[in-house]
Amino acid sequence: MRIVHFFCISCIVLTSSMDVLVADPATAFEFQTVIDKAKGLAAKPYMEPAPIPNFMKNLNYSEYQNIRFNPEKNLWRESHSRFQVMLMSPGLFYGNAVAINIIDSTGTHSLPYRRNYFTFTDPELEKRIPDDLGYAGFKLTYPLRGKDEQNQFLVFAGASYFRSVGGNNSFGLSFRGAALDTGLPTGEEFPSFVEYWLVRPMPDANTMMVYALLDSKSMTGAYSFKITPGVTTTADIKAIIFPRKELELLGMAPLTSMFYFGENTGRPVGEWRRQVHDSDGLLINNGSTGEWLWRPLLNPKKLQMDYFQTENVRGFGLLQRDTSFMDYLDTEAHYQKRPSAWVEPKGDWGLGKVVLVELPSPAETNDNIVAFWTPSGKVTPGKPVTLEYLLKVGDYSIAGDKMASAINTLVGDGNRVGGGSSAGAYRIIVDFAGGALAKTSPKTRLKASVSAQGDGVIVDQYVEYVPALHCWRLSILAKPVGNTPLLLRAFLQKGEETLTETWTYRLDNDNDIRGNTN
Repeated sequence: MRIVHFFCISCIVLTSSMDVLVADPATAFEFQTVIDKAKGLAAKPYMEPAPIPNFMKNLNYSEYQNIRFNPEKNLWRESHSRFQVMLMSPGLFYGNAVAINIIDSTGTHSLPYRRNYFTFTDPELEKRIPDDLGYAGFKLTYPLRGKDEQNQFLVFAGASYFRSVGGNNSFGLSFRGAALDTGLPTGEEFPSFVEYWLVRPMPDANTMMVYALLDSKSMTGAYSFKITPGVTTTADIKAIIFPRKELELLGMAPLTSMFYFGENTGRPVGEWRRQVHDSDGLLINNGSTGEWLWRPLLNPKKLQMDYFQTENVRGFGLLQRDTSFMDYLDTEAHYQKRPSAWVEPKGDWGLGKVVLVELPSPAETNDNIVAFWTPSGKVTPGKPVTLEYLLKVGDYSIAGDKMASAINTLVGDGNRVGGGSSAGAYRIIVDFAGGALAKTSPKTRLKASVSAQGDGVIVDQYVEYVPALHCWRLSILAKPVGNTPLLLRAFLQKGEETLTETWTYRLDNDNDIRGNTN
């Protein structure tokens, strides 16, 4: 279920008249403490977290929004710390409180609930708030846009979800500690971060440590996050999973996003905007082959899952490559500012798959895209899964792809003027730019390697340079057979040299290209 986008980068002006207080360094805290706790928890039966009062669960969106944290109560504000903490109230989406601990120079302290940290528009609601309600999560702030501002850049709240932005982004896609059985007929299980440890940094620090304990019916986990905000915000993450039982589909480093419609799909009836999405494609860097693979996202008519085999994967992510206002024309959502996210493994993750789950969605209010890595071997009790990776959040260049990229994917009828004259076929346009193509003369003769899996047929294909876009265009006329999906792969070459990433696409037979059925 989508967590509604009410998070945004906001500014809290600090007063300059206060004397700067210097905090002592935090006492040492060992990640092993969290690991031992997760391991011990996995050996015990699962216990549901205590629920919040029903009246808090039943708040509507506006009522919940009227419970506001007072920025003057920011943790560590008194020392003019770069990093500060805003706390979140349970209610609405957040049905359970979590334990939050602060590690400072005097040791580790549980953070008690303080009702006066919040302002309430409804005084009757305020009276009913229990003194021990607890917190649903927290937001980290940092001066991303000037030394006198505190900008929200990272939020931990809801199950194992967390969100982050780079300095030039607004909030969009989200991340999770782990995903379990996502997309499977048995239904998805949502592990939750149930306890956090926040290490108080020195006031002038540019990195911060957060630890988290994960729990669910089927697994527990220990996590450490070394967080560095900036134009590209990074989190150096260590994760250790302890299964309580054999796990059918364990998703590690999950990314969750939204794709409603885009340049490669039909436009819903009555929709005036050109595109609506938080991310427009999945990029994978496969370590065993060195191939960079780009898969544009879809809003399918029915759930679909794609599995991309990897060996020692070097990276994967959900990117937002369409970053011009003209791509959307939306003055409220500003989808052009949504961040891209890139997972960069540390060490050899071995054999596994990057899994892409695409769910049908009738609106932009649902997160219907999930991408994660899953190991090939069985995940069983007594065999912890340990992974380390760097999560980067910023613009689409964070992946470091040096190949030319697919910047546009356009799909139309292959049996009409401008599309072709082949009944049942589709005209697919893929524009490539950047990388080695940026230094390639427009007069150079390039060739395309285009293939259709299964029974698909490539009727025609050619490559041309498009001066207006400074890109190379691959035009494909392809035809599926029967009711099977059309599965395509393509890349551009100069002689035997591959110049571009591999574009891959799936077009189901019940698509909306020839007529919208929404």
